Amino acid sequence: MSKENDKKHMTYNVLPGPVMGLVTPEYLEQVAAIAKRHSIPFLKLTGAQRIAIAGHSADTAIRIWQEMGLAQGPSRPVGIHYIQACPGEKWCKYGNKDSIAMGKKIEGTLMDIPLPAKTKVGISGCAMNCCECYIRDIGIFGMKKGWTLVFGGNGGGAPRLGDVVEKGLSDDEVITLTKKCLDFYVQNAKKMERTGRLMRRKSIDDLKLFLSGE
Repeated sequence: MSKENDKKHMTYNVLPGPVMGLVTPEYLEQVAAIAKRHSIPFLKLTGAQRIAIAGHSADTAIRIWQEMGLAQGPSRPVGIHYIQACPGEKWCKYGNKDSIAMGKKIEGTLMDIPLPAKTKVGISGCAMNCCECYIRDIGIFGMKKGWTLVFGGNGGGAPRLGDVVEKGLSDDEVITLTKKCLDFYVQNAKKMERTGRLMRRKSIDDLKLFLSGE
C-alpha cells in the first residue's frame, strides 16, 4: 500500500499484482468489480506490469485487499521489488527463450531473499530487450546460445547501464549466478543502496572475483 498525494488530500494506491503482467479473465473481472463497487477514479497499468487501484481512502484500501483474498497488503522483506517479463519464445516470433518460465523460476527461488534495497528484475526473450534488461538491477535476456546475465543497471534520474556478467547460460546457471550476484550485493552494499550505485563504487572485476570464489 502506498500513499499518493494529489495536492488536495491524501489518497491510497493498492498494487495487488499480477506477477509479470500475467492476468486471467477472472482476475480482470474481479478488479473491474472492485473498481465499480468502490467508485475507483484511477486504474493504471504500471511499469512493473501490475494494475494500480488508486484514489481511495485507507479504509477502502483495507477492504480492497480483503476482497482480493488478502487480509492486508503483501508483507515481505526489502528485496526483489518486481519481475518484469516479455511474452518470450512461446508468444513472440523474435523470442529465443521462455522469459515467462524463467520469471517463475526467479520468483520461486529468489523473490523472498532480504536485500539492501528494492531490486528490479527484467527478463527478455531476445536481445531486443523489451524489458530493458540493461537498466534493471538484474537483467536477463535470451540468445540462441543461452541466457545473458546483466547486473547493476538503473533507470530513473541517474541511469546506469548494467554490466554483462556472463553469456550462454542455461536456466539453472542463470539462477545460480543470479543468487551469487545478490550475495555480492548483500555483502557489499550500504543500507538502501541500489545495485547501480554499488557498481559505481565497485567494478565488474570486483564482482567477477567474488563470483570466482577467490
